[in-house]
Amino acid sequence: MSGFLVHVPSPRGARPLQTKAETGPFAGALANIAPDGGFEGYAAVFGRVDLGRDLILPGAFSRSLAERGAGGVRLLFQHDPAEPIGSWLSLAEDSVGLYVKGQLTLDVARAREVLALMRAGAIDGLSIGFRTVEGRTDPRTRVRRLSRIDLWEVSIVTFPMQPDARIASVKRAGDTLAGTIRRGARRLRGQPGLRPVLA
Repeated sequence: MSGFLVHVPSPRGARPLQTKAETGPFAGALANIAPDGGFEGYAAVFGRVDLGRDLILPGAFSRSLAERGAGGVRLLFQHDPAEPIGSWLSLAEDSVGLYVKGQLTLDVARAREVLALMRAGAIDGLSIGFRTVEGRTDPRTRVRRLSRIDLWEVSIVTFPMQPDARIASVKRAGDTLAGTIRRGARRLRGQPGLRPVLA
């Protein structure tokens, strides 16, 4: 079941692929809904113990990203290898975690369904499928600190392992910074007692 530890078959001789739900710190922030299927957010957040007692350290993805690039990491739905729904445009580590930008392939029926669910706010989790290369478990706390990860895929999921972290935004076609500011100001005007101040 997505959002929990899942073992996915690996190539012969390789260690099992582990699937952990990890998402970025944007709970409830699906502001811009995309007709074109573009979205972004954090697929993993550093320094937080997740529900499976794993903690990812900064730099854990660097070698894998250098070797695979965005094109070598699959975009799946609920970690199902039979459900590719788009592609990753970029994956990069920053001070917070693994920031991803993806594009749903709207010629695929499941991708259109996922976009509809994202628009409705029914699904907004991200989850990574990976093989642990280097990690150490603290015998006292039983927290596993992951220092090197071989990233295979990132999925859109219902239940992320880090419940407070979600997809940051779903891009609207033709979005500009000015347009985003205007939409935000309109939303604020509709809130009692709030008045936007625009420089």
